[in-house]
Amino acid sequence: MDPEPLSAERMAALLDGAPAGIALVTAPGRFEWANRAYFEVTGRDPSMIGHDFHEILEADGTWSAPIRAAVDEAFRTGRAAAFRSVRALHRAQRAGVYLDVDVRALDARPGEPARVLLMIRDVSDRVEQETRARLFYASFRSSTNAMQLTDAKGVMVDVNPAFERIYGYSREECVGRKPNLVRSRYTPVELYEQMWADLKDPARGYWSGELLNRDRKGVERPVLLSITAIRNQADEITHYLGVAVDRSEQRNWELRAAHSDRLASVGQLAAGVAHEINTPLANVMLIAESLRRRTPDPEMRRRLDTLTEQVEAAARIVRSLLDFARREEPRVSDVDLVSVARDAIEFVRGKQSPDVEIVEVFPPEGARVSGDRGQLGQVVTNLLNNACDSMGGRGRVTVEVRNRDPVAELEVIDQGPGISPEALGHVFEPFFTTKPEGQGTGLGLAVCHGIVQSHHGSIAARNLAKGGASFLVRLPLRDATVRPRPRQ
Repeated sequence: MDPEPLSAERMAALLDGAPAGIALVTAPGRFEWANRAYFEVTGRDPSMIGHDFHEILEADGTWSAPIRAAVDEAFRTGRAAAFRSVRALHRAQRAGVYLDVDVRALDARPGEPARVLLMIRDVSDRVEQETRARLFYASFRSSTNAMQLTDAKGVMVDVNPAFERIYGYSREECVGRKPNLVRSRYTPVELYEQMWADLKDPARGYWSGELLNRDRKGVERPVLLSITAIRNQADEITHYLGVAVDRSEQRNWELRAAHSDRLASVGQLAAGVAHEINTPLANVMLIAESLRRRTPDPEMRRRLDTLTEQVEAAARIVRSLLDFARREEPRVSDVDLVSVARDAIEFVRGKQSPDVEIVEVFPPEGARVSGDRGQLGQVVTNLLNNACDSMGGRGRVTVEVRNRDPVAELEVIDQGPGISPEALGHVFEPFFTTKPEGQGTGLGLAVCHGIVQSHHGSIAARNLAKGGASFLVRLPLRDATVRPRPRQ
């Protein structure tokens, strides 16, 4: 037996209790009926029933031009339409609401006007979640810290651009692999064991600490890593979010600060030692000279000459110590770095072997810096002498000056054997030298380092791929400088 069809009154009662907003519109536009949910969801007034929707003055999201056009189209052709996340006004909610609006034509009965059903659902919560998700993902993408998202098995499902930049791996290379892609062999296994124990502990669920990671080029990077376990409603771990703060630059500054402190301490010690040694050296020189005048013995004179040479060598070391320890305030003036370089080159050419070719690459406009001309000349002269010595008195040395706003660069490049990897990180330390015993004090580059620092600049050494070594001095251009600080 077929069920008895519902009466119009019964159908209206059922629809009135539906959770979604439902409205009936009759051609050419009469707003025929709507349930309670329609007025709750849209915030409109029931007084609109019986009026033509074309006459509605407040054409907000629910009756915007596209929706009006869709209803008219449904009257004519029966075509349905759907509008998602429509922004609409609401009298009871100042922030408004977001609605899904569906337009559906009903089957037309012969002799009756066309009818269209509007179904409206409040999706504000969904839109808020989507907006929040987009915001969080945008934050993930734009963070300056390296971020990685892994699944419950520790496989990366996403990394941000900072991760790509810091470690040198593209997102495509990372997704599907585990974070041990950047693991350093210097990080102990015990640390990772503690990390996983903390992450899987329901009472904790996170781990934070400092460790070493390795980038694509094999460079060890100290990072402050924080990892959080992400759990679902069933308290099951679904993902892990890792955030790594790259501390490489901070560590470099710490090492530079420690280096400066060591230089200052060594400088104080060197000054005291130099002054204590100067007096006995002067006495030995006077005694040797007195003996030379008194003795006619050639052998004795030869030995006294050797003694004098050794005393003079010791005196040169003392002068180097005093240069290193000196804390003179730079006499600041407007200096052309090109002019300083040319003067140093002329001086070195008069001392070095004629088999050394010095090539000059200078900008025609010069390079103006603020500084002490004498001290800067001492730096360039020292670098030139070291370059010539490294080649054994034969080869080409290139001296180039460049304007790289906001700094001026002076680079000295030689064709020598380069600097060993073991020595490269120590060349600016006092008393460190790669020269044979008796040919260097190990203070020249330390003095250069101090002078350049006092001029708010930097000096760096590197080996070139084609052979030879480069020393690069960077100083603020005159318009971008502050007064040089006293050497520390």
